[in-house]
Amino acid sequence: MEYTRLGSTGLQVSRICLGMMSYGTPSWREWVLDIDAARPLVRSAVEAGITFFDTADVYSLGVSEQITGTLLREFFPRREDYVLATKVYSPMSDRPGDRGLSRKHILAGIDNSLRRLGTDHVDLYQIHRWDPETPIEETMEALHDVVRAGKARYIGASSMYAWQFAKAQHTADLGGWTRFVSMQDHYNLIYREEEREMHPLCLDQGVGVIPWSPLARGRLARLPEERTTTRSGSDPIADSMYTEADDAVVRAVADVAQARGLPLAQVALAWLLHKEAVSAPIVGATKPGHVEDAVAAVDVELSDDEIAALEAPYVPHPVLGHR
Repeated sequence: MEYTRLGSTGLQVSRICLGMMSYGTPSWREWVLDIDAARPLVRSAVEAGITFFDTADVYSLGVSEQITGTLLREFFPRREDYVLATKVYSPMSDRPGDRGLSRKHILAGIDNSLRRLGTDHVDLYQIHRWDPETPIEETMEALHDVVRAGKARYIGASSMYAWQFAKAQHTADLGGWTRFVSMQDHYNLIYREEEREMHPLCLDQGVGVIPWSPLARGRLARLPEERTTTRSGSDPIADSMYTEADDAVVRAVADVAQARGLPLAQVALAWLLHKEAVSAPIVGATKPGHVEDAVAAVDVELSDDEIAALEAPYVPHPVLGHR
């Protein structure tokens, strides 16, 4: 496994981040695995050298964080041996104020996350989305206080417009507060709109990019006629994001994969890993092969001609994933 710095920080992360959204309770999402089913998958990731793990409070409404904390304590002898990331913003209940990026919710959110994770700090605390109802000054100062209290080592952001991210960073500078070191955004071969504004901004500011849905919720891992998994048959979010026009990209991936004798997932992830802005894609794993493909992709070298062939069928999209 290769390791890299997260953006311009000194934090070393594995080139693959294991996304823990897949682990929790199937009552939240039909395809989610419980702790017993998750254990061998997380073990295989750890044995392969993955040290970067991403979850969120809203995943299975806290159960994902509980499983993440339990399994990481099982597989790592020391807390400093892995990088743990979680998020705040999404509604955790129907109670007023139990959502968003207010000072009240952030300070309560970090304490609740740490309790579920069973640790005294996270390495990366991320805002899950932009909150239009809370002044960004309030959010950035609260996040700074979380860092100053030792409850988070760094802070990061997730899908938003580039102008919003720039505003947040500028606000942090004006207040003398902690800046975001990472951007977790929607980015894959099917959806490349982040290349227009967000990624140039991140490169300029030394911000590491850790894309979510690097395989387009599984679409880049198999041909259209082979989409028969539980998730592909019950994923209205994916149906709203991607269309049949994107299948041309999938077939381009299949052509390169067939020529190289590789699974489609390895080729699609290798393309991401060739991008300068990307520190580590966040890969979900519900089967052993998912971990194996992700780890193997780190060593796949694509030629300029292969990259051009993969990118040629791209169809521009409206902005997706900010809500």
